[in-house]
Amino acid sequence: MAPQHAYPASKAAAENAWRASGLNGVVLRLPFVYGDGDGHLEALPRQALAHGFHPAMRMSTIHHRDVATAMQLALTGTLDGRIVNICDDAATSVYELAQLVGQTLPASAEPLLNPWYLQCDNSLARSLGFQPTVRTVQQALQESLL
Repeated sequence: MAPQHAYPASKAAAENAWRASGLNGVVLRLPFVYGDGDGHLEALPRQALAHGFHPAMRMSTIHHRDVATAMQLALTGTLDGRIVNICDDAATSVYELAQLVGQTLPASAEPLLNPWYLQCDNSLARSLGFQPTVRTVQQALQESLL
């Protein structure tokens, strides 16, 4: 299915151009990146409201530390020629993510139309040796890594 918005469409076009080029390399697909006081979690509730996200929608995340872990693995050549999803071990609801930064999203009794939207599968990355060191957003909170 073709992306409906400009940002994901530009990513898909870049991936297609890379595939067609014959160049060696890897594409790392990253979900919601957070950590180290970057402000992303604090901005999420406002973005969720602006985009009409259901509060029960779960989204994959990745901490800055594990973006670096994935980049190091990519530099070894282990991932060459692949497009690889990189994420932590537990998708977290938008509602829970807002609570982590002291905000509350309005509840909704509406059903989730696409419960898998904003979630990624990291099984390929794991099979190639990727292991997140910050396995969940809750771990990041407990270890003061936000």
